[in-house]
Amino acid sequence: MKELKRVILKLSGEALSGEAKSGYDDALIEDIAHQVKKIVEKGIDVGVVIGGGNYWRGRSNDNIDRTKADQIGMLATIMNCIYVSEIFRSCGIKTNILTPFECGSMTKLFSKDRANKYFGKGMVVFFAGGTGHPYFSTDTGIVLRAIELDADAILLAKAIDGVYDSDPKINPAAKKYDTLPIQEVVDKKLGVIDMTASVMCMENKMPLMIFGLNEKDSILNAMTGKFNGTVVTVD
Repeated sequence: MKELKRVILKLSGEALSGEAKSGYDDALIEDIAHQVKKIVEKGIDVGVVIGGGNYWRGRSNDNIDRTKADQIGMLATIMNCIYVSEIFRSCGIKTNILTPFECGSMTKLFSKDRANKYFGKGMVVFFAGGTGHPYFSTDTGIVLRAIELDADAILLAKAIDGVYDSDPKINPAAKKYDTLPIQEVVDKKLGVIDMTASVMCMENKMPLMIFGLNEKDSILNAMTGKFNGTVVTVD
């Protein structure tokens, strides 16, 4: 993989909540902030996308229209980005939040030029609200932003420390992949990210690094070569 000068970090909403499985684990978020600060201080651009799973897991009732359910999910990601952005600021990081639709004075409207301007100022840029359209997940949203902004890689910080050939919670003998071609992810429907996002990565040659958020210094390690997760290759 080439030198990483710009990355988009995906944080799982569920992982941010820690053991509580809802709300926020402030100590965990502060630890993430300190890791990201060290990365930014090296001159690397960092964008952040956060899922909404600590608030909303999608439609659970047929009485709710799918489009409306997805809109609730978009708002959940915005709340998460506002919260985490404030924690980052308290740790001395300059931030800004961009959304694909207007949110009054709480965020700024996304454009590539605006994002690049903020990166140029050394800011961590949060991309909230997904794509702004229903039926597209935050996985698809992060891949879209990474491609648009010419990122070198996507970092997926999850509750699990990589990609396995079967569910390690069910199968103790499950094997973790060190590297995995994106074509295999698509062909075997491995569910690293959703299928739409996987195909976009394959067609646009966007590599992925998947690792455990709860592992000590895992984000820093992903950036410095001390990687303990799975690299999804696109060559």
